[in-house]
Amino acid sequence: MNQDELKRLVGTAALDYVQPDSIIGVGTGSTVNCFIEALAHSGIRVEAAVSSSEATTRLLEDAGILVVDLNQTGGLDVYIDGADEFDPHRRLIKGGGGALTREKIIAAASRQFICIADTTKQVKVLGAFPLPVEVIPLARSLVARRMVALGGQPEWREGFTTDNGNWILDVHNMDLVDPVRTEETINNLAGVVTCGLFALRPADLLLIATENGIKQL
Repeated sequence: MNQDELKRLVGTAALDYVQPDSIIGVGTGSTVNCFIEALAHSGIRVEAAVSSSEATTRLLEDAGILVVDLNQTGGLDVYIDGADEFDPHRRLIKGGGGALTREKIIAAASRQFICIADTTKQVKVLGAFPLPVEVIPLARSLVARRMVALGGQPEWREGFTTDNGNWILDVHNMDLVDPVRTEETINNLAGVVTCGLFALRPADLLLIATENGIKQL
């Protein structure tokens, strides 16, 4: 089974956690795209979805799913999203697609956060994938210097602007042995909107696509 097949497998598996006539949160990325496609063909009718990015909004609307603002919904029953990396404690690195801030907001608003991924994203310790940090453009150089002081090697994702109008620093070689503390430290820096660590609010359930089927963590 190749990686695309694994993504389709786990995207379909996530349908078991979608309640008919509910409002769901939907993340961003290639694995989530497989979930949206599976949902569109499943016959499950949801009332609406809260989207984490403009790209996801377009896919949902193309699938005939109403997209609403989180401010109109209150709390959500379930949020389904992918990850760039996950560890054995369900802590994640997200933001490869640049939607980390909206993803973190929707995860915080949801009673259950289900992460869908394949085995290629599993690590013992987070940090092989560069850590995305969304920054106010004015603060790019300031935050970059702070990242160096914390032991990282920041790289500006030049030419990319988030849906919020901000920029991304991809920080390589960060020590993420204590991801909760690192998330708090980075998020408290002036000029940082948020970082792509999901450790303070990890996934409640990981659905992992393997050659032998779906594994739950």
